[in-house]
Amino acid sequence: MREFIVEADGGSRGNPGPAGYGAVVSDAATGQVLAEAAEYIGVATNNVAEYRGLLAGLRAARELDPEAAVHVRMDSKLVVEQMTGRWKIKHPDMKPLAARAARVLPPERVTYEWIPRERNKHADRLANEAMDAGARGEAWSAPASAAEAGGEAAGAPTAAGDEQGAALDADARAARAVAASGAGAAATSGAGTAATPAVGWAPADMGPPATFVLLRHGETPLTPQKRFSGSGGSDPSLSDIGREQAERVAAALARRGTVQAVVASPLARTRETAGIVAARLGLEVTVEEGLRETDFGAWEGLTFAEVRERHPEDLNAWLSSPDAEPTGGGESFAATATRVAATRDKLIAAYAGRTVLLVSHVTPIKTLLRLALGAPPEALFRMELSAASLSAVAYYADGNASVRLFNDTAHLR
Repeated sequence: MREFIVEADGGSRGNPGPAGYGAVVSDAATGQVLAEAAEYIGVATNNVAEYRGLLAGLRAARELDPEAAVHVRMDSKLVVEQMTGRWKIKHPDMKPLAARAARVLPPERVTYEWIPRERNKHADRLANEAMDAGARGEAWSAPASAAEAGGEAAGAPTAAGDEQGAALDADARAARAVAASGAGAAATSGAGTAATPAVGWAPADMGPPATFVLLRHGETPLTPQKRFSGSGGSDPSLSDIGREQAERVAAALARRGTVQAVVASPLARTRETAGIVAARLGLEVTVEEGLRETDFGAWEGLTFAEVRERHPEDLNAWLSSPDAEPTGGGESFAATATRVAATRDKLIAAYAGRTVLLVSHVTPIKTLLRLALGAPPEALFRMELSAASLSAVAYYADGNASVRLFNDTAHLR
């Protein structure tokens, strides 16, 4: 069995702040660098960037040989201890990343080792180059050979696996890869000198993404009154205005003709909205418990001002921390995020390469958008999401996500 060494790192300038990762795959027997990857991922935390580096390294190793054994070396104690199961994963942003990493290769073929930062310089350099390039809004070319990447002795024959793309796709990830083929390059060139590698930028061919079109339900009698309406309240149905909004959404989506499935929260207002849309599209509605709204406890049915008057300390805590629960044992934003992330991963696997309409609520939809952007929990308070609005996120096979639409209400006008 072939054995690879994966060295990975990630960093964030601000934590959270502009972030990037780097990963290197080398042959365990020879030390030859076989592939490297780096990417600027926008605003994220150090831990998210480190997990993204691990994912990139494992996936690069799998591309080289899906049957190989992999030994991972990282200077992130947290990632190493969590992936070996010695530390419990508590943060909602870490759980789905760790789950994805665990699925890349069979766990029995992957081992982990913590190393000091000074022994992880190659991956660290790639991560910093990615962050530097992202901060400038620039891309950078891959090294001309694995020798320049520091992985081979000078003069060793190499070849790069990626060809120069004619132009960058708008959704292309800022990633680069260099594959060394050793003697194969010399054979291809017909001589003992290195073949000239083709290097540059091109989006990986990962197939169509799973695209979630996110529809907030239409208005209920509580919506214009701006009352808390979660999964623990009266479960109101749509108002006449809400049903009209659902009809307008249905007409707009029918014209686009791209939705292939409809999934809804179990609450009445979302099932009613989804039913109206699905009937127009000739589809059935699948109910998904994980898409339900947050339970607002004793605040259900109250306005913000009424909550401020009756439960001022609980409200201040809720506004300050994603771990705080509404009065009376409601659901915290952190708990909602954990639930939504697990549901997202389940639906991505079920609808890979397809476009699915998810009919849900304010908090789950905002949470999906926040997680896709790598934004902090407080971003939930900085997004406006109107009744019957449409948003969209595309999820790619490499774990990346791209927000394509947010709070579109043009179909209502």
